[in-house]
Amino acid sequence: MNQNKKVIIIGAGIGGLGTAALLSKRGYDVTVIEKNESIGGRANIFTAEGYTFDMGPSWYLMPDVFEHFYDLMKEDINEHLNLVKLGPSYKVFFPGDPDYPVVNIHSDLDKDLETLEQFEPGVSDKIKKYLKISGEQYKLAKKSFMYRNYDSVLDFFKWDIMKEGRRMNPLQTMEKYLNKWFKDDRVKKILEYTLVFLGSEPKKTPALYNIMNFIDFHYGVYYPKGGIYTIIESLKKMNDKHGTKIMTDTGVSEILVENKTAVGVRLEGGKVINADYVISNADLHFTETKLIKESKHQTFPQKYWNKAVMGPSAFIMYLGLDREVPHLTHHNLRFAQNWKDNFKELFDEPSLPKDPSYYVCKPTHTDTNIAPEGKDILFMLVPIAAGMTVTDEMKKQYRDKVINMMKKDLNLPDLEESIVYERSYWGDDFGRDYNAYKGTALGMAHTLKQTLLRPGNKSKKVKNLYYVGAGTNPGIGMPICLISAELAYKRLENITHPHPLTDLDG
Repeated sequence: MNQNKKVIIIGAGIGGLGTAALLSKRGYDVTVIEKNESIGGRANIFTAEGYTFDMGPSWYLMPDVFEHFYDLMKEDINEHLNLVKLGPSYKVFFPGDPDYPVVNIHSDLDKDLETLEQFEPGVSDKIKKYLKISGEQYKLAKKSFMYRNYDSVLDFFKWDIMKEGRRMNPLQTMEKYLNKWFKDDRVKKILEYTLVFLGSEPKKTPALYNIMNFIDFHYGVYYPKGGIYTIIESLKKMNDKHGTKIMTDTGVSEILVENKTAVGVRLEGGKVINADYVISNADLHFTETKLIKESKHQTFPQKYWNKAVMGPSAFIMYLGLDREVPHLTHHNLRFAQNWKDNFKELFDEPSLPKDPSYYVCKPTHTDTNIAPEGKDILFMLVPIAAGMTVTDEMKKQYRDKVINMMKKDLNLPDLEESIVYERSYWGDDFGRDYNAYKGTALGMAHTLKQTLLRPGNKSKKVKNLYYVGAGTNPGIGMPICLISAELAYKRLENITHPHPLTDLDG
């Protein structure tokens, strides 16, 4: 066992907490250091005037990946989380569509095919075939790719990876792939919206991410009663059980390196904590350019980030209403009429979107205990370009613009008068709270290059320094960060096989 091996994990996001739980259960002496007062990273929470708001992630997808992690911890997920499958999964608004301005997606293929047939008559057989292939690719991805550590681009030229990888459409874009299958723009938008979760756009995202459609339509969307933060509380409970030490409200100023080896960290107050291994769950740009002081020790120096494509930032509104809005469901998506122009504003010509796609979550649809009786919560998010400077006046004007859009698009004519609590959150808030490079809400975009050549989770310059979370392999999203935690565990335990672990002995 590894009782004498000390590990410091910087950052208590899902990836950091997941890694800590796995290592502590294995017998490592683990300390997690978090700069904020509360743990969870972007999956944070706050309460105000009787309303409880999840601050970041709100979609519980890939339930199979969550279950796998809890199984590894020898825990029953249902004893930790009270999961509810949403029905419908989400509601889609097509402004300006004279025939179908609003539709529900159920993650029930019989019901959903009725809807998609209205958009594109005769599409049912194509959807079934598309999702069958998508499902096969998802199983292949889990078996051979998602739980695999990569050390260099040469790994992709190994025979087993090349042989399996050809089936994953790695060099084709989602835009081109979907155009081969479907004609109707509404069908394609429903199949493309999940790419925003990956911080990318259809013309730049590898077609291998069609697996997201299988995840969406096959598994559906869940919600843990009490909110997403119950996942964080569950991870803390497992860490407490196995002896992890968690320090909050404590910033790290430097990763200490001696003889090209990570030997601990220096806290912002000057105190030094020694360790055998350091794992950073902090923003990768911040880790590499701020916490590693000498450029010779930086695997990803600033010149790397100058060329990196970051996923979007976001404008978020947390709204507490004095009434219920029963016609909205738990998840609501409003799609821009000019889809491609909206993506240009996010990636190519950064500006506040003129006709934005936006998302509204009404968690009180499923969970009435998080707000005063008879009142609803709305969480509204507009993806915006990373790295933009938005003045206070611009913020106010854009807030008013979006409120007016919601009044019209979502049939909420008296929305302004119904708001009794309001808080906004922008890119500079992501930068302040999470040291997020360019205020990104997600991390590095899953472009083709940044999928195949995503930063590895092991420093090439400093021994015993590792990374976990959305900035490294395999990427963005709560379940993906739990996979990242397993990959970090594999690194420390020197486990090289590419498959999911069945136990913590490898």
